[in-house]
Formats: sequence, C-alpha cells, structure tokens
Amino acid sequence: MFFGFHCVAASQIDSANLWIEEEFQPSTLSKSAQIAEMNWFIEAARPYKGMQIRVVSETLNTHEYEANRLAKAFYQITGIHVVHELTGEDDVVKKMSAQMLTGQNLYDAYISDSDLIGTHFRSGKVLVLSDFMQGQGKQVTLPSLDLNDFIGLKFTTGPDGKLYQLPDQQFANLYWYRHDWFSRPDFKRQFKDLYGYELGVPQNWQAYEDIAEFFGYHVKTIDGTRVYGHYDYAKPDPSVGWRISDAWLSMAGVGDIGLPNGLPVDEWGIRVDQCRPVGASVARGGALNSPAAKYAMRKYIDWLNKFAPEDSKRLTFKSSLKWLKGGQVAQQIFWYTAFVPDVISSNLAIVNPDGTPKWRVAPSPVGKYWRSGMKSGYQDAGSWTILKSTPLKNQQAAWLYAQFVVSKTVSLRKTMMTLTPIRRSDIDSQFMTAKAPYLGGLVEFYRSNARDVWTPTGTNVPDYPGMAQYWWRFISDIILGKLTVDEGMDQLANKMDQHLFELSHKQGVCSPQLNPIQSEQIWLDKPGSPKRFDPLNQRGRTLPYQEAINVWQ
Repeated sequence: MFFGFHCVAASQIDSANLWIEEEFQPSTLSKSAQIAEMNWFIEAARPYKGMQIRVVSETLNTHEYEANRLAKAFYQITGIHVVHELTGEDDVVKKMSAQMLTGQNLYDAYISDSDLIGTHFRSGKVLVLSDFMQGQGKQVTLPSLDLNDFIGLKFTTGPDGKLYQLPDQQFANLYWYRHDWFSRPDFKRQFKDLYGYELGVPQNWQAYEDIAEFFGYHVKTIDGTRVYGHYDYAKPDPSVGWRISDAWLSMAGVGDIGLPNGLPVDEWGIRVDQCRPVGASVARGGALNSPAAKYAMRKYIDWLNKFAPEDSKRLTFKSSLKWLKGGQVAQQIFWYTAFVPDVISSNLAIVNPDGTPKWRVAPSPVGKYWRSGMKSGYQDAGSWTILKSTPLKNQQAAWLYAQFVVSKTVSLRKTMMTLTPIRRSDIDSQFMTAKAPYLGGLVEFYRSNARDVWTPTGTNVPDYPGMAQYWWRFISDIILGKLTVDEGMDQLANKMDQHLFELSHKQGVCSPQLNPIQSEQIWLDKPGSPKRFDPLNQRGRTLPYQEAINVWQ
C-alpha cells in the first residue's frame, strides 16, 4: 500500500511511528503499511490542523478506549483535537434527536446504534455517507478504508441501497452457560434420566426451560452454594425495554422470514408495504400483540419468576453481571457479549487457573414460532453518524476521526482490547485464533454464518427515538403486575399504531400509511406473520457445544 504523500511534519511522523510501535500492535497490516496509512491521515488532516471537534458515544469499553487513547493518538498524529464525550445510550439518542430537531450543531459526529437506520434514511437530516465519500468527503476518505471488510455494513444501509452509518463496534446477545457444569458426568446422567435427552446447548426454548428447572430445582446447590438455572434483569428502566425490543420477539419467531430483518413483518411486529410501515397491531397486519409475541412475553415473565434469583427484578443491563461473576448461574438465554472483557479475569470463580473460561457462549435457542430463514437474535452495531446540520469542515474533520478509529492500523488492537469486532480481517487473523480459547466461543461465533443472523433493529421502524420509549413503559407494567401480558401487549401495539399514524403527517419518503382495522382472524389466517396460536409444546432439543457452533458454519 502506497499513498505517495510528502512534506508531512516530522513531529507528526514521529508520533505516528511511536503509536504504531507502542500501541497499534498487533495489526493485520505490516508496519510499513501502517506507516503509509498514518501518513495519509497526516496529509489529509492538514486543512483541519488546530481544529477542535466534538463527538459523543455511549459508555462502553470500546468507546472508553477511543476516548482515552485513540483521541489522544489522533491529535498527536493529525493535530485535530477531539473531545470524545461518553454518556448513557439513551442520552446519546436524546442529544442526536435534539440536533435533528433544532438544526443546531451540538456534536460533529455521534456513535449511535444502527437501530436508528429506519429513522435516518427517512429523516433527510443524516449525511449519506455513500454520497459524501464520492463528493465533498472524497479527499478525506481513506483509500484503504475497505468497506467490504466490515461485517455489519448491511445493518447501516437503507432500503435505497445507500450507506448512512459506518460501523464502529459490534456485540451480540447470545446464550451463556457453565460449560464445566454441563460437562459433569453426574449431571449429564441425572438430566437424561429426568428429561430423556442429553444435557447440552439448548436449541429451543423448551430445552432451555428444562435446563433451568434442572439446575434450579433438582441440582439446587453446587459445592455448598445455591445455584440458579436462569438469570435475567427486569428493573423498570429503559434497559428492560432494550431487553425485549432487542429481538426477543424474533427469537420466539414473531416476524417473517428474511435477513437482516423479517419482511414484510419485522421483529418489532411492524408490517411494511414496500418501505411504508402500515401497522404494528394484528388488526392492521402487524404482530406486536400476536399469539407469538404474547408467548414470548409469557416465557420471559414465567422464567423470571420461576428460575431466576429474586435479585433479577432489581437489576438493569449495566448491573446484571454480578451473579454471573459469582458463579451461581447455570445459563442465561440473553447475554450481551459486550460483557466478555468483564468475565475473563483470572480471579473470578468462573475462570480456570490457566485463564480459560469455565463458561461458553453459543447461538441462542429459539421459540416454537421460529422457522429457518428468520433472524435469530440481536446484534448491536454502534456506528458513526454525521448530521447534515454540522458545518462541512467539521463533517470532514469528524469523518477523519471516525475512519481513524476503525482503520486497519488501529482496528485489530481495538478489537483485542474491547472484543467488539467490526472487520472480517481482524476476526480471521492469527492473533484472534490464539486468543480464542480464552474468549469462550466469541471468536467461533463471529467466524460463523451466525453473525449474519443476529441483527440490529431494521428499517421498518421509522422513528426509533420516539418509539423505543414505549417498550420499557409497557414491559415494566407487565413485570410489576399492573397489566397482564395480553393487556400490556395489546396496549403497546395500539400505542405503536398511534405513533405511526402521527408520523404519517410528518415524514415524507417511506412515511407510514396505516392499514385499516380488520378482524384479527383475517390476518392470522394468511401465510406468514402474524401467526395463529400454536397449542403444541416443543420437545427439548440440545447439541454438544461444538455441534451447536458448527450448525452455523
């Protein structure tokens, strides 16, 4: 790789060389290629040297590394000062929404979930990166950016085929379990005697339930310590909304076949006609209050009450790690791999003395309405997003920083530090092969086809900031017993329909246009989603760990 630039400041070259030697190793690039890539940044940043730009992201290990180390490196190499602010995910969305509403340039770039892709391509307020890279951003677009190397680019692409966001980090919600307990011959014999099949990685929700019952009610204690067969979080809080909206319904089989999201009905239960949302309720052709959605919610509530520690009801996404670390949990069906760095410390009860984990992650089991060809779970894809209201020079400087923190010079080191991979070349590298035994299946998951079946919220959702808030409010009322599952899901579906109706008067391209209300049975009798009630119970099915991973090869 050769960029052919010259006359760069010696001090900046020295800084780049120092960062390459002391920080940006390992890399999939040779050191000479890293130097060439950094020389391009130095030259491309000349018109912006001395500028200060402001970016904001949620507080995750990945973004802490960017804010604390990479922003400093970028400044020393390019002369552009970056104020990289960290805050809660909900606050990032609020800040972005405020800028979109007012047109004031609050931040020069955001790292926000690709869940907002449906909002972005409809709003007309987000910089279309595909166009920018060919137009006013061409001179500041890294020649070695290699978009085809990004594993989540389809998540940040609109129905128009254009790129609206650039992936920065990815993590999935997978199945987590105690591999050491599942491998014990005494437990394997006891489980098979009780349930008639092998103790292993559950492939469906019935097997998960059987395993939860086995450890919670039959094993009960291990080495004198009370253990639990299931773990979750359920405190009334925005994160309990993510717990359900982050594809819990798709795991049950609520939506239609199709990737990255079911079409015409997605995992939120929203139906589209072409690109126009036409309803979330069954009466309008949606599936948010369908039998499959209510089945998903009943399982969530039943397992929480029957098999999880009572403390689960007081925990949020952020505070839910402590029980896993303490070694009292047999399995968790819905576990974000962003937490892998927190559960690999050698001083934990769930890690062997040699540093290998006693636990594993694997593709999650699916509910009885799920069929092959549907998405199987959620993947967070935090992505760089630049708004049109940001002045051009700030857009260009921010785009340089965004590319810097995902560049091949930097990305493998960032991946190994934070374990939220975005590049195929990093995942397939020999360095990740060497690290794989210490990551409990994370590398195997990302090397498999499963990474394409765990996907973020898609383009059917036209106003993610406005609509996401409804999830946690209604789900919390169901958890607290203020509403039954039927009441809560019916009210949630109607609230979503109401919001879609309001948007029909505000949005232009692909704006909602609600279907008329019809008898629910009309829709339930049609093929696909929404699906009619299935009275049959699943028979539990499990696989050995390696086979469970190989299913997705």
